[in-house]
Amino acid sequence: MIIEYHVNRATESQIEEHLKLCDANFIPPLSERTKLQEYSKKIANTTVRFEAWEENVLIALLAVYCNDNENRSAFITSVSVLKEIQGKGLASKLMEQCINHIKALGFEQAILEVGNENANAIAFYGKHSFIVSRIEDKTSFMQLNLLKET
Repeated sequence: MIIEYHVNRATESQIEEHLKLCDANFIPPLSERTKLQEYSKKIANTTVRFEAWEENVLIALLAVYCNDNENRSAFITSVSVLKEIQGKGLASKLMEQCINHIKALGFEQAILEVGNENANAIAFYGKHSFIVSRIEDKTSFMQLNLLKET
């Protein structure tokens, strides 16, 4: 398996196809919370995307908004890896690239939202030093303080 890593390579349609393939990996499924076509367009046009590719197929994606300059806060909106290749470190590699990018921008924190029932995702984010900052009805907000990172 030869994997290539890129930033902002995927088109809107490639993002949509990837999210459709990963839909069931989200708890609850992403398509139950948003229209995938609209969300893909938003990701393509307004986020920084860290991507893993194999033979011109988008196999992993991390999308982050880096637009809250006032609070110096980045918001990770999506992390997804095709089911058949999970557990190979792709999401961790993309998360490292993302954290390095937002640190370079001078941001002080990264925030994300995750379903309370998605134990695998919560454990993954915890492994990357995110801590729960707020719990709502069905989701938790997790935060990474970049000022403490060395």
